[in-house]
Amino acid sequence: MIDKNKLPRHIAFIMDGNGRWAKERSLPRTAGHREGVKRVKEIVRAAISLGVETVTFFAFSTENWNRPQKEIDMLLRYLNDFLDREVDEMKKNNIRFRVLGESEPLPAAVRKKIKGAEDKTKNNTGLNVVMALNYGSRQEIIGAAKKFARDVSLGKEDCNRLDMDKFSSYLYTAGLPDPDLLIRTSGEKRLSNFLLWQLSYAELFFSEKFWPEFKETDLMDAVRDFQLRVRRFGGV
Repeated sequence: MIDKNKLPRHIAFIMDGNGRWAKERSLPRTAGHREGVKRVKEIVRAAISLGVETVTFFAFSTENWNRPQKEIDMLLRYLNDFLDREVDEMKKNNIRFRVLGESEPLPAAVRKKIKGAEDKTKNNTGLNVVMALNYGSRQEIIGAAKKFARDVSLGKEDCNRLDMDKFSSYLYTAGLPDPDLLIRTSGEKRLSNFLLWQLSYAELFFSEKFWPEFKETDLMDAVRDFQLRVRRFGGV
């Protein structure tokens, strides 16, 4: 049984293994990404049912631009289709949608749809669905440092007052709780430049399943595992 009083507020997902799932079935890699979108929708529904506050999905990294152009184009098309189909559902279901990452060099049409989805759901008060898109954590941290330094040079900030909370306010995730639980699929056991600052005290759960195989029951298993752990945060 899951204890609703000990839920992770924020669960982050590294959705790994779409291509390998497709390869095992002699399908094109794009078929794995298409199936992966279905899992996002299933996990969002499960998170609402559980009462989780925020879910973040690592959808596209800054390094993913090195993939074949055909695959990049297909991923962006899936994102475009997802926004077309799901934004009204998110609005209706009180979901707030948000994207983390650099807007450039995303196509202008995609940037416009992202902005529209964020604006349309900004007053919703239910589950936060966050998509890390064109995201890299080291780049995020460098960008935050530059923004803070600029504000110091303009007299808006005092460098002597910089602490963890202040620095966090300059990150993409400002206003969101740090993840309590990170789930990575496909058996890989690394963070891959994802939320390095925010995951400092998160519990890590690695599933052997590829992302297209990761279902609601697997999420429940991860949450139960999380609830069995003792989080000391440096204490005893």
